[in-house]
This record gives sequence, structure tokens and C-alpha cells, in this order.
Amino acid sequence: MKKTYLFRVLFYIIGLLVLALGITLNTKVGLGVSPIISVSYSISSIWNWNFGNMTLILYGIFVLVEMGLHILRNRRYQKSGGEVLNHANQINLKLVLFMDFLQFPLSLVFTRFLNLFGDFIPEFEITYAGSFLGSFAGRVVFLLIAIILTGIGAAMSLNMRIVPNPGDGIVQAISDCIKKSVGFTKNCFDVLNISVTIIVGLAFAGSLIGIGIGTVVAVIGVGRVIAVFNHFCMEKMITAAGVEG
Repeated sequence: MKKTYLFRVLFYIIGLLVLALGITLNTKVGLGVSPIISVSYSISSIWNWNFGNMTLILYGIFVLVEMGLHILRNRRYQKSGGEVLNHANQINLKLVLFMDFLQFPLSLVFTRFLNLFGDFIPEFEITYAGSFLGSFAGRVVFLLIAIILTGIGAAMSLNMRIVPNPGDGIVQAISDCIKKSVGFTKNCFDVLNISVTIIVGLAFAGSLIGIGIGTVVAVIGVGRVIAVFNHFCMEKMITAAGVEG
């Protein structure tokens, strides 16, 4: 039992580290970032603020929205049930809100990883100007590596079912409230983030910031990487970690 618990925590931490590395690498190739962090990236780039700290603020907003959605969803259920059901929903709500709250310390730790990796990974186009690494082709190669790392990290952390990344948690909360699939909700949420990023960039910088081919590749590629990774590794991982299906 202890061994499976250790595996579960280990896979979860490794997943978060790989996810943070993939996200950071994505921002450094200069070809556009994934939609979920595009807002914080554009704001930090325009006003020269710390990317990790700006992402922490964004994640905090996500968690607060999640809590509000879970409370709203619980009230809807209360209207359709009796006393016993209401009592059960209240207990469930407390647990759900507690799990939501745990995303605050998770966000703090995760965004510190972003800052740590950000200090070590250079801007490819500037640092490696005139070499293959700084060329468009070279940056595309590292963009693909970033997408692969992001997908693997997301899959590993999500499969352990401990505390979700706020970017995933808010999509699930919205999905539960509007009663649409997670995939559909994720697509809509991506479009929302991209739209906000475009507006911020054009309004305050007069150009697109953080939106490019990398954004499109991230929208399509991360989900595919998760699917492939889970196909080959998910069953072995959840068995070793003792995660129930």
C-alpha cells in the first residue's frame, strides 16, 4: 500500500515537473504559446512582469471561478432533492471546495517551477541567432519537443487523480455546469483565452503577443500526445500507483 502511494506521489510530481518544462520551453521558442497560458504570457511580455507570477495570478482566478461554479452547481442539485440528498450534497460540496482550495498551493509550487526553468532556458531566437537552434526550423523542432513534454506531463499528473492543475480544473468545472463534454468545453475555453490574448495584444502592444503557429500546434498536439501516452503507459502507471479506474 505504501509502495503504491509513493509511486502515485512520484508520478504526480514528475508529471508536474515535465508539464512545467514543456510549458516553459513552449514560451522560449517564440512561435506562440498554448492557449491556457497565452493570457498570462501576453500580459507579462507587454509589461515586463514575471511570467510565473502572472500565471499564478491567472491560476488563482481560475480556482475562484471553479469554486463559484461548484457552489452554483450544488445549489441546482439541492433544488431537485429532499433533505437526505441535500445533506449529502453539502458534504460533497465541502470536499469539492477543499480540493479546489488545494489548487492554490499547487499553483504556487507549479509557477515556481515555471520561473526555475525560465531562468535556465534561453530565448532561442535571440540567444541562438544565426545558428540552427535560432532558425525557424530549429525552433519548430523544439516546439514539437515542448508539445510532447506538455502532453506527457499533463497525462502523468492527471492520471494520478490528486489535485488537478487549475487550467484543467476550471475546464472540468465549466463542463459539469453546462453539461457538455470536457473536450468541447476545452475547445471553447481555448478559444476564449486566445480571444482575450489577441485583444490584450492589439490594445496594448499593437500586435499579437503569444499567438502563432505554436498556439495551433498546442491546441491539436497536446491532446494527441496525451492520448498516445495513455494508450501505451496509462494502465501500467495506474496499476503501479494503485489508482482505481
